[in-house]
Amino acid sequence: MQDLEQNYNLLGTLSPSATLSISAKAKKLKAQGVDVVSMTAGEPDFDTPQVIKNACIKAIQEGKVRYLASSGLPELKTEIVKKFAQNGIDTKSENIVISTGAKFAIFQAITCLCGEGDEVILLAPFWLSYKEMIKASGAKAVIVQTSMENNYSPTRRDLEAVITENTKLIIVNSPNNPTGAVYSRETLQMIADIAIEHNIMVLSDEIYEKLIYDEKIKHISIASLSPQIADLTITVNGFSKAYAMTGWRLGYLTAPIWLTKRIAALQSHATSNATSFVQYAAVSALRGEADEDVSKMIEAFAKRRRLICNLLSMIKNIKFFVPQGAFYVLCDVSQIGLSGDEFAEQILEKEDLAVIPCTAFGEPSAIRLSYACSENEIVEAMKRLKIFCDK
Repeated sequence: MQDLEQNYNLLGTLSPSATLSISAKAKKLKAQGVDVVSMTAGEPDFDTPQVIKNACIKAIQEGKVRYLASSGLPELKTEIVKKFAQNGIDTKSENIVISTGAKFAIFQAITCLCGEGDEVILLAPFWLSYKEMIKASGAKAVIVQTSMENNYSPTRRDLEAVITENTKLIIVNSPNNPTGAVYSRETLQMIADIAIEHNIMVLSDEIYEKLIYDEKIKHISIASLSPQIADLTITVNGFSKAYAMTGWRLGYLTAPIWLTKRIAALQSHATSNATSFVQYAAVSALRGEADEDVSKMIEAFAKRRRLICNLLSMIKNIKFFVPQGAFYVLCDVSQIGLSGDEFAEQILEKEDLAVIPCTAFGEPSAIRLSYACSENEIVEAMKRLKIFCDK
């Protein structure tokens, strides 16, 4: 008789998310009455703008609760095409797929494009889910290490050194999770040149696009650089971060039509369509009706970024990268003499401070701090961090 517990395929071998795991542990301690300060959140601590909520309520009241076309609501696709045009990306409605979150859009893109024998280049540090998605497709993740000193940007030499005849995809994430780095035009152009030369696809995850805090730094979509790279690029975005809609689960992508047909077919069997009334609400977001709320949120994040970086600069043996975007700070804790995993475990145990270890992000000597929390929480967290590091 077969052993059902041992007989599983690739999808049965995936590791649970380390960020969700430690966040759950911190929440459990809080529920037990422990005064835990958490710097783990991967979501804005702001409420979804009321105008978006109202649009959702209106859609429900009007009975817009039925199945939609699998690839998405036509009205929302129209707004997404306009949004991509603002980024310099020329696309059409038939090139758009709207999914239940940007995460699922990325998952579908990778699994529809890649398979056994293929190689996917990841630029470390990277969002931990990319590696598991690559694993799910049957492909192999090839890691290119970057450095804090080089703005966590890859070099041409390092990229070209890992390209083989099996290289199918390069994943780009700017602004980056977990570093907060934003790639320059020169870096993106270098990646584009290599992709065109070797006929490699690029997946550009731009979910943190609006969360950039330095006026001199601008978000650039790699697909906007030339028609040649546009034909090789999957651009992913969504509503979770910019509009504080994490629980709403809505994202989207644009890609060459041959790939969007595959993705839409997969989605038709996996989820049918993203939630109908959420898509109607998202139309109001892309029409700019919540822009004032978004601006206020960005201003708050910028203020928190200054605060946390000022406090971190006073702590010994912590080397950190000043983020240009997103809402994370990556800290190298190697001078403490602990790995990121050990550091996160001990500081939670001794100081009731929850942080994310970055081993699963491809940076085992680092931790990630999220400043998607109040200023009071940031001050208290840095106080506990300093006490731990001084010890």
